[in-house]
Amino acid sequence: MTKILITGGAGNVGGALARKLVENPNYFVVIVDDLSTGSTTKLPSKELSNWSFVNCNVNNYTSISEIMLTNHFDYVFHYAAVVGVKRTQENPIMVLNDIEGIKNVLQLSKNSSVKRVFFSSSSEVYGEPVELPQNEETTPLNSRVPYAIVKNVGESFFRSYFKSYGLPYTIFRFFNTYGPNQSEDFVISKFLKSALKNEDITIYGDGSQTRTFCYVDDNINTCIKIFEDNLMMNDVINIGGAKEYKILDVAKLIIEKLNSKSKIIHLPALKEGDMTRRMPDNSKMLSIIQNDLISLDHGLDLMLEHPDYRS
Repeated sequence: MTKILITGGAGNVGGALARKLVENPNYFVVIVDDLSTGSTTKLPSKELSNWSFVNCNVNNYTSISEIMLTNHFDYVFHYAAVVGVKRTQENPIMVLNDIEGIKNVLQLSKNSSVKRVFFSSSSEVYGEPVELPQNEETTPLNSRVPYAIVKNVGESFFRSYFKSYGLPYTIFRFFNTYGPNQSEDFVISKFLKSALKNEDITIYGDGSQTRTFCYVDDNINTCIKIFEDNLMMNDVINIGGAKEYKILDVAKLIIEKLNSKSKIIHLPALKEGDMTRRMPDNSKMLSIIQNDLISLDHGLDLMLEHPDYRS
């Protein structure tokens, strides 16, 4: 049986990855999360026996070493991180501490049975766009906010451990993955919850900043195919949709879709970290998934089918 570790496995993306992997009875998945932003409600079904959960802070070497040295994992998905624009802006030291978790996972993987490590990086590493679409090879990584710095440093650690110790890796740069289990720290879930309650929808600045959105199923299906087919070995790939939306237009779309009475309220623009535009070159992803990506409109419908969004 293949043993897989997912750190941050009680979060939106990590939880979705865990729930999908345990559908394969040949996998045993150990999920690690300190539940600071994750939730046990995002874990796989208790009816399945090929997974376990451990409450653990990956940044604590003693705690994660006990788990990794005991289980002899074949593969590791390192998704644990402090997330959310507001949270990461308000807790920069907590964000920087995540470098310890990256080092811990790599150090424990390099001399063990681990065959490959996967890292959840972020579109944030690109900073303000100097070219669009943002390409994995040609676009410079120029953001200075702590969250982006940690992801950039993390990528360097993964590359360095391969060069120094031969530990294979794959780096996923996620672009705004959304889904029904996402916390209200993120724009889609935040807007939907507010619109369902007819409450004001708040936007930083004038809302002209653009984002692309990737429904969680497209993210997970791509990452699992990369894992199972041994693709993108020792490489980096953008995971995200390529259609840009103004944040203001997203709010209007959600209000119209729900026939909501919510009003749009503009807050002062964030001093840093709220990039004006973001759009990936997702050609690598499309060549792997070989399907049309789920549109934002359809993704919103899928979210609204979830119990948490039913009024």
